[in-house]
Amino acid sequence: MRRSDEPLYTISIAARLVRIEKPEEPAIHPQTLRMYERLGLVTPERVGKNRLYSEKDIDRVRQIQRLTQEMGVNLAGVEVILGLLEQIEELQAEVERLQKAATTSGS
Repeated sequence: MRRSDEPLYTISIAARLVRIEKPEEPAIHPQTLRMYERLGLVTPERVGKNRLYSEKDIDRVRQIQRLTQEMGVNLAGVEVILGLLEQIEELQAEVERLQKAATTSGS
């Protein structure tokens, strides 16, 4: 079974995969992916001069597209939202860890 963070797709394939949710829409331009990378919104793996995107990266780009196109959020807002979502995930993982520690120490 593949990990969701395993880098698999070149930039041209990744650009086409982003639209899978809505196949009637055109693929995003690879330049858009490069811009997201420059802004730090997505960080593909680098192998030589090639960028390789994981399923996790593709999902993140889809999330960026939803925020900008469907909700009208600008890229600065996207950066803030994604940062907050990451903090929430980290806090949820910490809560789970603490609950597990409390359960095992209470036994």
